[in-house]
Amino acid sequence: MSHTGQWKVRLHFFEEDDGTTKAHVVLDTGTTELAGNGTAHCHPADTNVPEIGDELAVGRAMNDLAQQLLNTADRDIQGIVETRPNVRQTAR
Repeated sequence: MSHTGQWKVRLHFFEEDDGTTKAHVVLDTGTTELAGNGTAHCHPADTNVPEIGDELAVGRAMNDLAQQLLNTADRDIQGIVETRPNVRQTAR
């Protein structure tokens, strides 16, 4: 059985005045939305390279989102397993 789908992802990130970069990513499946967040901080002694802060904050936001998606899939699997009749019990 073949299955094709399309989900939308929105990603926003910005750097604050204190050198903190924040990222927010939203996954829209059409029926559910999940959101992940990430931050990165530039150490005062380090050279401020905004691209590195962007990469870290976005990567952390996407990691947060990925973990939520995996947890959702796990809960869905458990829901199916718990509602599936036990063949050995119904055969008696």
